Amino acid sequence: MQHAFDSILTGLFGEMSSRQPALSGSRPSVLLAVSGGIDSMCMAGLFKGSAAAMDFAVAHCNFSLRGKESDSDESLVSAWAERNGVKLHVKRFDTREFAAGKGLSIEMAARELRYGWFAGLCDEYGYDAVAVAHNANDNAETLFLNLLRGTGVRGLSGMKPLSPLPYSKAGMEPERGTGRPFLIRPLLSFTRKQIEGYVFAHKVSYHDDRTNFETEYKRNKVRNLVFPLLEQINPSFIRTVNREMEYFSQVGAIADDYYASCPEGVFSDSGSEGGRADIAGLVALPHWEYLLYRFLDGYGFRPPVISSLADLLKSSRTVSGKVFRSENYTVVTSGTELIVSRNLSCPDMPGTEHGPFSRRRGTLPASFGDFPAGSAEVMTVHAPGDYFFNGLSFSVSLTERKSLESLAAPAGTLYFDARKMPFPFLCRKWMKGDWMVPLGMKGRKKISDLFTDLKFSVPDKSKAVILVSPGLGTGSDSGHGHRVAAVLGVRSDNATRITDDTDNVLTVRIK
Repeated sequence: MQHAFDSILTGLFGEMSSRQPALSGSRPSVLLAVSGGIDSMCMAGLFKGSAAAMDFAVAHCNFSLRGKESDSDESLVSAWAERNGVKLHVKRFDTREFAAGKGLSIEMAARELRYGWFAGLCDEYGYDAVAVAHNANDNAETLFLNLLRGTGVRGLSGMKPLSPLPYSKAGMEPERGTGRPFLIRPLLSFTRKQIEGYVFAHKVSYHDDRTNFETEYKRNKVRNLVFPLLEQINPSFIRTVNREMEYFSQVGAIADDYYASCPEGVFSDSGSEGGRADIAGLVALPHWEYLLYRFLDGYGFRPPVISSLADLLKSSRTVSGKVFRSENYTVVTSGTELIVSRNLSCPDMPGTEHGPFSRRRGTLPASFGDFPAGSAEVMTVHAPGDYFFNGLSFSVSLTERKSLESLAAPAGTLYFDARKMPFPFLCRKWMKGDWMVPLGMKGRKKISDLFTDLKFSVPDKSKAVILVSPGLGTGSDSGHGHRVAAVLGVRSDNATRITDDTDNVLTVRIK
């Protein structure tokens, strides 16, 4: 097993160097994630006995979840590191408190804490990779769990021997000259029986985690109840599944290439802020339902939600106002487009970059044209939701026109034809030269004159929020890009009015 392990390590180090040329010719530095269980203690022993040229250290997380057992695991790993002269990092976490504060499961909280800490260690000590002890059995278990969840082709390809190190959502991604550290899985081709054989032959000490034998967790049910039955049918079941996952991985690569070859304009990606999809362009493509899945899967949408959206698009290609949500994102049907935006994750801090809009000074999406940097604070609204800008809280919603009892908007509320006021639209402060054609009028009127008519004081003017829509074209004497669509809570432009042809209504209401 040692010889095979060394060969795998050499291959992993070579692949690391090919992906990051700065690593070529240097001794890799690896951080081993060692829990004290049989898999990680086996990995530590193999690293210690390896002939591969490298430096390594050990990291142990004490999640404080099993009382004395957790402390015993820490003592075991510490003793091994001291006995073998290996540098050791130990960190204790209050996992339950972290999980409660973040609203996470214990499992997800431990993952966040673990990888966030590993990222920090890589940054501080310059480790090139973190090694974890996932094996062939773990890989097969993951495939079955992905099948149960429904994760598509990529979920059937299993874990990768080499991948970028995942970082905590808390934002612990270090800036390193050699690039992002790697996550390596050098035991991935070995079965648990092989690991048990190595540990027995080399008298490696380890601790069993009793929770691994409890069947209240899905993974443990698969491991302890399902797999023994399948191995009775096929004793080489684990090997067979892992071989099939290699084929699934190749199929996934072909599917990724197909997604990447989509015609320009079908999908647009704004990174963590969201993205857009052209409905007509999408549904004209072969296997468009898979492409939709591939697009939305990147934003955390689950297969049942994506299937519901696909069914909707089959029945109508121009539907508006339908909203679908994942944990962190919302997708809205807006006539000819699907618009994905981030959910408002910081309700006590509205108007930050953590919500379903971007907020920055003088920086707008390209669709809004030129806007002098630093001349006004702006906010881009991508989807329905609750917002806060320039001291005003307001909501944005989409409804069918037939659901409105009256077109007479209540005080502080404005109605728009959704097709004439498409997402995204812009919120900004009033600027000299702004004008609009107020609802019910034919001629244009300067916003400053509207303020005078309404007897706005200087403070009132400074608090006014201007809505700007690219759907109205350009038009501002001050040269500030697109035409004003409304003064929030005061008056909308006549071009956005609701007519007999209006199907869906955009409502903006001051709270």
